[in-house]
Amino acid sequence: MSGGNSSSSPPPSRHRHSYQIADQEIQELPPPTTYNEFKRNHQQADPRAPWIRPAGESGRSGFHPIHFAHISFKSTSRASLVCNFLWPVVPAAIAVRYALPDHHVLIFTLSYISMVPCANMIGFAGQELARKLPHVWGVLVEITIGSIVEVVLFMVLLSKDMFYVIKAAILGSILATMLLCLGACFFIGGLLSEEQTFSDAISEAGSGLLLTAGVVLAVPTVFAQGLPATELAAENLPHKVLQISRVISVLLLVAYCVYAFFQARTHHGIYDAVFEHDEQRDRDKEKVEAKPKLTLTESIVALIVSTGLVTHNAIILVLQIEPVIERGDVSDAFMGLILVPLVEKFAEHLTAIDEAWDNQMNFALSHVLGATLQTALLTGPLAVIVGWGLDKEMDLGFDAFNLVMLVLAILTVGRFLQDQKSNYLEGFLLLTLYFAIAVAAWYYPNPEIAHKGGAEGGEAAHGGERLRF
Repeated sequence: MSGGNSSSSPPPSRHRHSYQIADQEIQELPPPTTYNEFKRNHQQADPRAPWIRPAGESGRSGFHPIHFAHISFKSTSRASLVCNFLWPVVPAAIAVRYALPDHHVLIFTLSYISMVPCANMIGFAGQELARKLPHVWGVLVEITIGSIVEVVLFMVLLSKDMFYVIKAAILGSILATMLLCLGACFFIGGLLSEEQTFSDAISEAGSGLLLTAGVVLAVPTVFAQGLPATELAAENLPHKVLQISRVISVLLLVAYCVYAFFQARTHHGIYDAVFEHDEQRDRDKEKVEAKPKLTLTESIVALIVSTGLVTHNAIILVLQIEPVIERGDVSDAFMGLILVPLVEKFAEHLTAIDEAWDNQMNFALSHVLGATLQTALLTGPLAVIVGWGLDKEMDLGFDAFNLVMLVLAILTVGRFLQDQKSNYLEGFLLLTLYFAIAVAAWYYPNPEIAHKGGAEGGEAAHGGERLRF
């Protein structure tokens, strides 16, 4: 009888209590938080590819034009697919640039739209390349590739001495990613789930470093605005602000290298575990795994082609900025703070929103915070360093309005990230804040209008760069 009883009922288990946890609580259990624990859980990983993850294997090699065109056009999401229908605008923008050189608004509009499919291609190729790498390296590579458009635009603007637009675009890019993109992620993800969660390993490190970067970026402006006019001659203050900006840019570049080393080397086990946990709750996991993928060669070709097109279109776009502003259609502030950043980070925004839709909030938050930190710690300071090498007076002296909005936005986002939860209400509030800033930027006067009649002290307070271009 005892044998029958033992065969009909399972033996008592030391972990019986753990099996009685509610399903909802099981889903919310945190992933492994140490590298050793993560490594123990993955000792049986597929050894076939030493550096290419199975999720990134295409089953092909080399370059196949038909497969390349088909896979690239379908992209990763419906929003990305819609962007590919804008490819005919690319040759149209180039043709109008040379056929109707005096129609600046038309050329600007077409060039601006043509940046969308090119940026989308860069983002898609970055995603395909990231899938072939370990999780942390994949995210870092994808974010870096997504910043190609931003770097190209900054360099072209720098070559034309459009310092005011660059400085507005630095802050505008941070605001667009932090408020518009993150707000869209919270809102769209919240429509499908009552509440979404993310790891504090992602939110705390990212938001803390972002607040630090925002304060450091404010130092040159606070120095210029807070210094009494009698302390330095007006002609010496711009030079002081320029030197401070260059030193701070070097410090920010070092901070970015330390941050990347922290993520990819010393603490990558924590982030690997978080991303692995995120992959398990992907709503479209089976669908994504079944999709055909680009080969490594095809991913590189896509990056080269799209980067070349982005560079050419960026040159056309930048050449039209000054005539468009002079016509009075848009202000300097709106151009730099809103329009330029939207096209800079377009690929990153699409990627993050798609991940939020798939309930991968850790991936989405990594893209949002990673892209924001790259602008604050890498591409923005890089523009100052390159300008230094070219003997251009590009500094980090920002308008007070832009800078105050940046710091307040960072504090607001940090408050929403504290509880590691998000919903559509928080997303809607972030979107509201972004659109409020956009409205103010639309009515913000141009520098030469705001300081007409000449306050030389005001010119000095912003690094001597009050005359536009």
